[in-house]
Amino acid sequence: MNFLKKFRFAGGRIAKTGIAVFLTAFVCELMNWPAMFAVITAIVTIEPTAADSIKKAFIRFPASAIGALFAVIISPLLGHHAVTYALVAILTIITCHKLRLDAGILVATLTGIAMIPTIHDHYIATFFIRLGSTSLGLIVSTLVNLWILPPKYSPIISRNIHDLYVKTGNLLERRGIEVLQGHSLHRETKLIFTDINREIDKTNMLCDYQKEEMKLHRSSRQQLRDHHYQFKKLNLLRQIHFHIGNLVYLPVRHSFTEQQKEKILSAIQSIKAIMNHPSYDMQEGHFILMKELLQEFWEDHHDLYSKEFKSIRQHFSCETILLYELLSIHDLLEELNQIHTMEKQHEHVLEKTLQI
Repeated sequence: MNFLKKFRFAGGRIAKTGIAVFLTAFVCELMNWPAMFAVITAIVTIEPTAADSIKKAFIRFPASAIGALFAVIISPLLGHHAVTYALVAILTIITCHKLRLDAGILVATLTGIAMIPTIHDHYIATFFIRLGSTSLGLIVSTLVNLWILPPKYSPIISRNIHDLYVKTGNLLERRGIEVLQGHSLHRETKLIFTDINREIDKTNMLCDYQKEEMKLHRSSRQQLRDHHYQFKKLNLLRQIHFHIGNLVYLPVRHSFTEQQKEKILSAIQSIKAIMNHPSYDMQEGHFILMKELLQEFWEDHHDLYSKEFKSIRQHFSCETILLYELLSIHDLLEELNQIHTMEKQHEHVLEKTLQI
């Protein structure tokens, strides 16, 4: 079974590409049109969302016309030689770029290049047939993307956000221990930080895709609310990740006592436990730890404030920054907990309403 799982590659987008290619080629056979141009267009037109397919279809159609036009003009003049392919490709790319049809450059170039070997006579008829077959590929792939296997990003977004909170909590503990032990930034810690940042951007992109899909497919109020809730969680996660980033690049120069180290490490582990919890639950002990950190923060700040300004080399010590970042993360987790509680209350009220 494990061996077979490695080769499970047929996702929704791959399946839709296959369906679009089949339908496009089938229609071309019925109309006695060459299927190659239509199929090429159908393959490259399948986008992550139907909205993207529709938007880019209006760009790819005129771009394809430009590529076909250059092929029809240059091929009869120069013949089927290397310079012909180069000129068609270069002129198509330059023209599409000048006309701001960048999203259609690939389709246009492929259309123009693929047309060159097929142009013999009846140039005008060949031009319109190729343009028609390209349009067919655009239309079929857009309709397939819109109606067949519409993507559902919500489960992926929810799972990604949960996993990212867990990873972020683990990263905070890892970096916190490094700082408390006086160690410089480990290479693996930096790689984990970079990987989480990349995953946050990827999940944010999926949120944008889901938002675009909701414009084209009817969504319930609960689905819209759930999307808004997940987006809030992701934004809070990005802010938490920003504060951890300040700790990642924090120069390690501190004078914590062993008692202070124990308090800070306990607070970090408490924050990690909240980020790992499905409902981001906060226990009373956590607030006690945060209150102690706040007291340490003000005492450290007061000691620095009491010194003469000229004698201060750094206005924010390593201790002050560490305590500030941990307290800031706590504030964000409180907001996250409140959002989650409100969402659960709304779901409970909705269930009662449906039962009535």
